[in-house]
Amino acid sequence: MSSRLPPGMPWHHPIALLSTWFGSGLIPFASGTWGSLAALPFAAAIAWAFGPTALIPAALLVFVIGIWASQRFAQALGKDDPSPVVIDEVAGQFLTLSIVPIDPLLYLLGFLIFRAADIWKPFPANWADQKLEGGLGIMLDDLIAGAYSAIALWAIAKWLI
Repeated sequence: MSSRLPPGMPWHHPIALLSTWFGSGLIPFASGTWGSLAALPFAAAIAWAFGPTALIPAALLVFVIGIWASQRFAQALGKDDPSPVVIDEVAGQFLTLSIVPIDPLLYLLGFLIFRAADIWKPFPANWADQKLEGGLGIMLDDLIAGAYSAIALWAIAKWLI
C-alpha cells in the first residue's frame, strides 16, 4: 500500500487522505471504482442531512479541494494522473447523485452510470483528460462525466418513478 504513496508521505497526511479519499484509492486494483464506491456513504449522509441538491455544492467543494490535493499528490509521486488519486471520482459521483432522492436502486444505477461515463469519457471529458494538466486536468474530466451521468440518471429515475 505504501508504494502507491509519494515517498515520505504517510497515509494519514491530509494530501494523501483527501487524494485517495481516506485510503480507498490505495486498493491496488480498480481504484476509481473503489473511490466512487467510497463516495456513496458520504453522498447519502449529505443528502440525508441537507437534501440531494446539497450534493451540488459538495461536489464543487470537493472539486476545488481536489484540484489542490491531487496536484500536490501527483507532483510528489512524479506522475500526471496517479491511479491512487480518486477524489475526482468523489466529485463526479456526488454530482451524479445530486438529482435523485436517497434510494438504494437509484444510488446503484448512479454508481454504474458514473463508472461507465468515467471510463468512456464522452466529449468534452475526453478532451479535459487529454489536454489539461495538473490538478484541474485530474478533476475536470470526472466532473464532466458526473454531469452527463446526472442527466442520464435523472432520465432513468423519471422513467422508473
